[in-house]
Amino acid sequence: MPFVRIDALRADADRLDALGRAVHEALVETLGIPPDDRFQVLVSHDGSTGTLRHGTYGGIQRDDGIVYVAVTMRAGRTPESKQALYRRIAELAHAYAGTEPHNVFVTVTENACADWSLGNGVAQYLAPEGAGGAPGAADDS
Repeated sequence: MPFVRIDALRADADRLDALGRAVHEALVETLGIPPDDRFQVLVSHDGSTGTLRHGTYGGIQRDDGIVYVAVTMRAGRTPESKQALYRRIAELAHAYAGTEPHNVFVTVTENACADWSLGNGVAQYLAPEGAGGAPGAADDS
């Protein structure tokens, strides 16, 4: 079960929605995340009371079209599957939201089953089946 935060500069509701769809579809396609497993925070910064900073680190020339995507998920993915995820997010962000691939900055943070509560104050991924455990908790991430 990934938790996603997407930050963009001066993005309207349609662009934020398109970015959210792009990231979610990439997660489903590349990592096999269930289609109904969509938990996202989508934030637009207006450039004055909130903004985004970027540089040319890594030799990549970014501009104000920058989009930061932070994915938190349970550990266990291979470097190859993560690379496929990054590539697909960039492709779909470009196709759906017009975001140039050089402006798609993605981070993945991994954690363990004990680090999640899906509601009701229960760590569902630790709970035994029938005790409020998440269906397929061992399979979805």
